[in-house]
Amino acid sequence: MQFLDFEKPLEELYGQMSKLKEVHAKNHQVDAAKAIGELEEAIEITRAQIYQNLTPWQRVQLSRHPERPYTLYYIEKIFSNFTELYGDRQVRDDKAMIGGMAELNGMPVMVMGQQKGINTKMRQMRNFGMANPEGYRKALRLMKMAEKFNRPVITLIDTPGAYPGLEAEERGQGEAIARNLFEMVNLKVPVICVIIGEGASGGALGIGIGDKVAMLENTWYTVISPESCSSILWRSWNFKEQAAEQLKLTSEDMSQFGLVDDVIKEPLGGAHARPEEMAMIVKEYLLQSLAALLPLSAEERTNQRIEKFSKMGFYEEA
Repeated sequence: MQFLDFEKPLEELYGQMSKLKEVHAKNHQVDAAKAIGELEEAIEITRAQIYQNLTPWQRVQLSRHPERPYTLYYIEKIFSNFTELYGDRQVRDDKAMIGGMAELNGMPVMVMGQQKGINTKMRQMRNFGMANPEGYRKALRLMKMAEKFNRPVITLIDTPGAYPGLEAEERGQGEAIARNLFEMVNLKVPVICVIIGEGASGGALGIGIGDKVAMLENTWYTVISPESCSSILWRSWNFKEQAAEQLKLTSEDMSQFGLVDDVIKEPLGGAHARPEEMAMIVKEYLLQSLAALLPLSAEERTNQRIEKFSKMGFYEEA
C-alpha cells in the first residue's frame, strides 16, 4: 500500500498495526486482538478526517495515485466479452488509446479510453496515457462503427493530455481532436463519458463529448495541468498547489459550472482503496444513464447534446 504525503497519519497507524500483527504471529500467547481492533477503528476515523476536506491539489494527487484503477481494470470488472480493436487505418495502432466491443449486462456496447500502464515498462508502451493523432482517429473509427451497428458508446477518460511531440503535430494532432469533437456531437447512438483519473486539455476532450459526462469524485478536468500552469505563470512548479486552487478543476467545481452532468462518489479513501467497489459504482451509473438515454430518439439525443454544450460558459459585459 502506497501513501501520499497528506496520508502520513494513516501510514503511521498502518505501521503500528503491522508491527502488532507481526508480534502476534510470532507469539500466540500475546493477545493483540483488542489493540488491533482499536487501531483499525482509529484508521477509519483518521481516514474520514483526512478525506473530509481535501484540497484541489490533494485531489489531483489522488487522481494520479499509482494504485488507482485504470481503464483496462474497469473494462475487465464492468464489461464482458471485450474484444479489443486496433489501428486507425492510416498510420498505426496507438497503445495509449484502447477500445473495442463489449457487453454491459448483456447489452452490446463500444467502450474506449486512455490506458496509462501499471508499471514502468507498460507506461512507456502506453506513452503514459498520452494519445497521438492515430489514437483519436482510432477512437473515432470505433465510434462510427458503433453508430453503424447501433451500439452505445462509453468512454473512460484518464490522460495528462494528448501527446505534445513534434511528430504528433506533424500528423495532425489538433485536427484529429477537432474532428472528434464535431463527430461526437452528431453521433446517433447514446454516448456516456466518465473521467476516471486525469482529464487534461484536448487530450480528454477528444473523447469527452457525450449525452452524459461524469467525473469520479477525486478526479480533475481542466485546460492545463497545475504544474504546467505554475510554470507558465510563475516560471516554477513550486506554485502548483496555488495553480490547482485557481484553476477550479475539481469535480465539485466542474459540476457547479455545469461542465459535467454528474459526480460519482468514490469509496472512503479513494478509488484505489476499494477498486472493485468503485467499478460496481461506475457500472451502476452506466446502467442508469443508458436506461434514461435509450428511450430517446437519435434526433432528440443529438439536439439535447448540442444544446447542452452550446450553453456552456458564461461572461459579463463591463
